[in-house]
Amino acid sequence: MGIDPRQIVAGVLTVTMFVMLGDMIKRQHFDSPISHVNHAGSTQSFDDSDSERNFAVNGDSSLKEEGAVLKACWTKSILEEPEESKGFVTFSLTNGPEYHVSQITDAVVVARYLKATLVIPDIRGSQPGDWRNFGDIYDIEKFVSSLDGVVKVVKTQPAELSTKDLAVLRIPNRVTEDYIANNIEPVFKTKGNIRLATYFPSVNMKKTRVPENEERNSVGCLAMFGTLELQQEVREVVDSIVDRLKTLSRKSDSEFVAVDLRLDMLEQKGCQGSKKCYGPDEIALFLKKLGFDKNSAVYLTQSRWDSSLDSLKDVFPKTYTKEAIMPMDKKQKFLGSDSSEYEKVIDFYVCSESDVFVPAISGLFYANVAGKRIGSGKTKIVVPDDSASAGSNMGNYLSRYVSKKTHMAYSCFC
Repeated sequence: MGIDPRQIVAGVLTVTMFVMLGDMIKRQHFDSPISHVNHAGSTQSFDDSDSERNFAVNGDSSLKEEGAVLKACWTKSILEEPEESKGFVTFSLTNGPEYHVSQITDAVVVARYLKATLVIPDIRGSQPGDWRNFGDIYDIEKFVSSLDGVVKVVKTQPAELSTKDLAVLRIPNRVTEDYIANNIEPVFKTKGNIRLATYFPSVNMKKTRVPENEERNSVGCLAMFGTLELQQEVREVVDSIVDRLKTLSRKSDSEFVAVDLRLDMLEQKGCQGSKKCYGPDEIALFLKKLGFDKNSAVYLTQSRWDSSLDSLKDVFPKTYTKEAIMPMDKKQKFLGSDSSEYEKVIDFYVCSESDVFVPAISGLFYANVAGKRIGSGKTKIVVPDDSASAGSNMGNYLSRYVSKKTHMAYSCFC
């Protein structure tokens, strides 16, 4: 008695379904919650447990071509002109661009609520004396013009405003109007001027389950996605690196992959014995299993080359760190001993503009790069997973920020 071909097909489909289910269960480790720490460089993760279907994946789990840049949903038209300023809000940008994005957003939201004048921040690095003007990295005129009609902005702190006149307030990231009303406004009314310092009780870039009012959402979205642009010289360095890496990849009809892999982070306590972080060997194996061409250009956020990266270069010969790919005439300024802030910014924007982004380390860098990529339509964000097998489809490992549209960017872009 012959075997019905339909039975064979049904059996194959059943086995395939259970294999895929097993993969889904195994990859929970990267995006599940872990303990939170509030300083720069911490490894933090997040729970993306919504159940929406992946809009960027085909039925066979392969990735679709990325679409056009999304349209901003926020608008200034719903915002009333700010009333006469009643005082000043000051703050500093710290710890790198992934933090700058959130710090800017909180400061703008607070200043708007208080009807205060916002003082353009300075930029402070992790080392004593590591200080820069806002305009050393970001476009001042773009920042001021983007907030016109939303918040009054001054470029320098008024001379008559001394440190003793400022009440220093620590505020949680993604500060709410209720928090401002209960904890910030009373101090502001008493002191007249405040200095903000944002802390991060958790990495939470997911959409809120309870919709915010339209004005709060518009102000927050504008601040996060519409105010910061690089000043011209930094922009040119980023463009030169991105263009060169894309050219190297396209010569072999492959893709340019940016990997956030920093050896100092892998050595920190949060990464030890945890699958929140992946080393060079693991990243090389993961990319190979997903079928990336050996001629793909790979950019690493690691500051300088280290022998531990050789295993990755053995598999993908076109693997580079900044010093190997940056224009020679820019190295002294942007890779010098006092250039750590420049290096962080270059990493952030290269990862935001690559063909594919792979976060080897879970945390705020991953979360805010993801937001920037979503806004620009670059949704190929692939999360490492030990369960990947040879020939695995890239779509199975797409970030849940994208596959389930859980990132708050989806509240800001249509």
